[in-house]
Amino acid sequence: LNDLEALREALRETGNISSAVDIARRRGRGPASPARLLAAFDRFDEVAADRELEESLVVRSVERTVSEVLLPALEMAERRPNGEAELEHACRWATGWLHGARRLAPAASRPEGVLLLDSGSPLGVESIYVQALELSLRRAGLRVLLLSAELAERRFQSALRALQPVAVVICGNEAKLDVLAGPLRRIRRQAGAGTRLYGYRAARLVAGREGVPSLGEDPDDATSALLDQLS
Repeated sequence: LNDLEALREALRETGNISSAVDIARRRGRGPASPARLLAAFDRFDEVAADRELEESLVVRSVERTVSEVLLPALEMAERRPNGEAELEHACRWATGWLHGARRLAPAASRPEGVLLLDSGSPLGVESIYVQALELSLRRAGLRVLLLSAELAERRFQSALRALQPVAVVICGNEAKLDVLAGPLRRIRRQAGAGTRLYGYRAARLVAGREGVPSLGEDPDDATSALLDQLS
């Protein structure tokens, strides 16, 4: 059965039976991979998806499991032209898995608070990347709050008082500096003049003196970059 699963995975990756046989012989089933997780999503098999990430956690950290298995599998699903139902199922499953991982994350060990402002990320791969960043920041010991940028400004006041963020990270498909600049300036005034602004992935923020620096595309890289800025 393991040999068959290795061959099936290699065939999905290569599309060529002779190449797949060669790869399967050399590699074996190996640790969990994006292709096998995608196959579980395609079968709508939640038990198999759980098993893939559980196997990954044996040899990888939570952060590497997310970056090397979960997110690549979702990107593979997103690139296909006819897989809307499979992609939605995968994103819903990933949302639940990340929620469970957040509940198991240790309590904050650092005093800094980070506010994630998500603008226009409906259920989809981009929203999973935002949730992955939240998980990574929490596991790094930071105090984190994820809120929608569409909230009325007055709704942020109690959250800002509780969190007292040292950084605001702008996320989401619809995050544009020309739209958010005014509200962000007011949020920074409420949170404190020293609050720093950053962008993440899909946020379209102009560069230069008036721009906002980007933390990058990957949740682990973004976490490392933010920690470097805060040190």
